Amino acid sequence: MPATEQSRLETMYEAFNRRDIEAVLAAMHPDVDWPNGWEGGRLQGRDAVRDYWIRQWAVLDPIVEPVGFHAGEQGSLIVDVHSVVHDKEGKLLADSTIQHVYRFGDGLVRSMEIVKD
Repeated sequence: MPATEQSRLETMYEAFNRRDIEAVLAAMHPDVDWPNGWEGGRLQGRDAVRDYWIRQWAVLDPIVEPVGFHAGEQGSLIVDVHSVVHDKEGKLLADSTIQHVYRFGDGLVRSMEIVKD
């Protein structure tokens, strides 16, 4: 796994947890394929991801921390992630470890998938 991809993802998670949408989107390909883990389905492109996070963060407070990185199939990078989600009143909604599977192209994130046990 290239160190630059892991470093890019670490920076993305830090930016996500700060709610710095533009910093996260800058690491994504303009036509990124992204999961809508909250409402279901898939999102296409940076604008769709931006709109999704704006809606999500209006009602939820998710924090995702990478806890492990390893190479996946066909050049993918798998990240073990500790995810904690509260509602805006502070009620704990989820606390779990899941996997995010990333694929890259042109040095940017092309797609991500969420894998739950």
